[in-house]
Parts: sequence; C-alpha cells; structure tokens
Amino acid sequence: QVQLVESGGGLVQAGGSLRLSCATSGRTFSRYAMGWFRQAPGKERSFVSAIRWDSGFTYYADSVKGRFAISRDNAENTVYLQMNSLKPEDTAVYYCAASSLYYSGSDYQEINDYLYWGQGTQVTVSS
Repeated sequence: QVQLVESGGGLVQAGGSLRLSCATSGRTFSRYAMGWFRQAPGKERSFVSAIRWDSGFTYYADSVKGRFAISRDNAENTVYLQMNSLKPEDTAVYYCAASSLYYSGSDYQEINDYLYWGQGTQVTVSS
C-alpha cells in the first residue's frame, strides 16, 4: 500500500507560481511512475504531467507545456510540480498518483494507469 499526501496548493494571482509536493509512504517509491492530474468543478479529472520511475522521461499535457515542470526526489520519496505563469484556467484540485507500470502505452496519461491516489490540493488562480 502506498499513501500519497499532496501539499503546496493555495490562492495565487494570474502569472504567479506555486510548487506542489506529493510525499509518499513506503520503500518502493523509486519503482513507481508518478503523475499529476487535476479536476476543475464540473469537469472530469484530467492529466497534467507524469514522470517515469527513473526520471528518464517526463510527460506533459499540451495546456501546461512550457509552464509546469515535474520532478522527483527518490531519496525523499517526493514528487514535485512546479507551476509557473499560472492562469485562471489552471484552477482545480490537483491530485498526485502512483503507477506501478514499468511501461505505459499512454505515456502515463490515463487514469487507469495509476493504482494509488492522494486526497488532492486546491489551486486557485485569480484573474
């Protein structure tokens, strides 16, 4: 069992930055690909970014490319999402998730790729 706890959300003005963290329990963090998803009110949960277990590959939704950066620290069992140039449309609850798949045909963009989920952290971007 892997437990995920997100932090770092909050209220920020458009153009600002936030850094989300996702701390995980368990000794096998380094074996999991990690992803970030978000869900805005009235919308389905959608892919934001993912990073492979060895940090060899990172993946981003088109809407966040060039603005967001995912990273991980396997020694600290933590994955990060640096969010810059935030826009009001980035407002959502952000979830981190862990995937045990060594390889994903969808580049870890599918919800079904993930076994474990955090409880989410709210990000609100004001205009």
